[in-house]
Amino acid sequence: MEQLIGRKRETEELMRCYHSERSEFVILYGRRRIGKTFLVNRTFAGNFAFQFTGSHQSSQERQLEMFSNALREYGGMGFRPVVDNWHHAFDALRDLLRRKRTKGKKVVFFDEMPWIDTYGSEFVAALEDFWNTWAAQRDDICFLACGSATSWMVDKLVENQGGLHGRITSRIYLRPFNLDETEQYLRSHGCAWGRYTITQCYMYLGGVPYYLSLLDCKRELSANIDVLFFSTSARLAGEFHELFNVLFKDADSYIEIVRLLAAHREGMTRQQLADATGGGGGSLTRRIENLERCDFITGQQQIGKKKKGIIYCLSDFFTLFHFRFVEGVKRRDRPYWLLMAESREVAVWQGLTFEMVAMAHVEQVIRQLGISGVMTNVCSWRSTGTDNKAQIDLLIERQDNYIYLCEVKFASEPFVISKDYEEHLMERMAIFREQTKTRKALLTTFISTYGVKPGIHTAVVQREVLMDHLFTPL
Repeated sequence: MEQLIGRKRETEELMRCYHSERSEFVILYGRRRIGKTFLVNRTFAGNFAFQFTGSHQSSQERQLEMFSNALREYGGMGFRPVVDNWHHAFDALRDLLRRKRTKGKKVVFFDEMPWIDTYGSEFVAALEDFWNTWAAQRDDICFLACGSATSWMVDKLVENQGGLHGRITSRIYLRPFNLDETEQYLRSHGCAWGRYTITQCYMYLGGVPYYLSLLDCKRELSANIDVLFFSTSARLAGEFHELFNVLFKDADSYIEIVRLLAAHREGMTRQQLADATGGGGGSLTRRIENLERCDFITGQQQIGKKKKGIIYCLSDFFTLFHFRFVEGVKRRDRPYWLLMAESREVAVWQGLTFEMVAMAHVEQVIRQLGISGVMTNVCSWRSTGTDNKAQIDLLIERQDNYIYLCEVKFASEPFVISKDYEEHLMERMAIFREQTKTRKALLTTFISTYGVKPGIHTAVVQREVLMDHLFTPL
């Protein structure tokens, strides 16, 4: 049986709900391929009083037919009950659960719930009635609602303004693996790659368990990327569009936003996105929120500015890799990435993408700096005006008069600071101090793979964080 990696807090929360003294309505959500179903199955070892999985793009009639089959299976019936709408379906589920005899709570698991809610089906209304008039009145039901379409899960369940308003007893959001969890996962599958290679792998695939499961760790990373993305039978060649079409209605409008952010690695404000897409208002706000909820984009506040100054950046590694190297490339039999991997183009891209890796592991950075117990504000900064242009993508502002100006470098050996680079860092610090008018102490902080090579120009660096530190368990 495959080992469950990480997910300790999520597992503990599921078990808390199972052992509580009341009925629990738990929602478990997160992007596709992230391991939601695997987590539930491993936690409860398949011991469900009832389980049903929605079918993508199936009619209401087909969904109800499959639900009836599940009722027959879990009820041990010799016939398939007839249910012609969701109100009757939940009535039948209630009758089945009444007959069940279990030692603990009766665990009811609805997987891919957003797919069940077809147009005009009244599925949510029937679910409300089931929970409010029956399940919530008991103390032996653990109802698990799971779904990849995060916008549906939030809109219809979390922010429900009808019968389910305030009824959700626990929310579990499953995020991609961090570097530590990715390493654990790969090691559990016999992978002997070093951390430099694992970090490169993270840049291509992110911490998505399903993508990691497709790797053949007996082969080198470049060969795996060729097989997964660029061969004639590439498993992930069409994954990007399938992913967005499963997660979002009107997927093209979401793809437009992430495509813009992929082309603007420095990030864009909401107004810049509105100008570029030709639309704004609530619809743009909603799309931005949904992309943030699914960890595709991240909004970062600029130092000294309020909400209107938020810079949105593409933060999903798989999506970024798709736009930069996969889209438009024809499938082929000869090695493609094996040749590309050592190119200057990829080296520059990895340098920029390692900044994303550092930002995704800012908690590990803060821990290594020894300031976990200090109030901090993580933000970015762009210079104003046209004369002295400068930008810092990662700033860590302490509440006790210190600001860490982070410089992120990805290299296969210790980084060498030249005289010109030292002058560049000092000039940027001077511009930052002048434009922000800050009186706080400024600490240039290097986040790099193997550190800074000692030399006559390294005094400009006050703090260091290495790649190994980003693998620190939280």
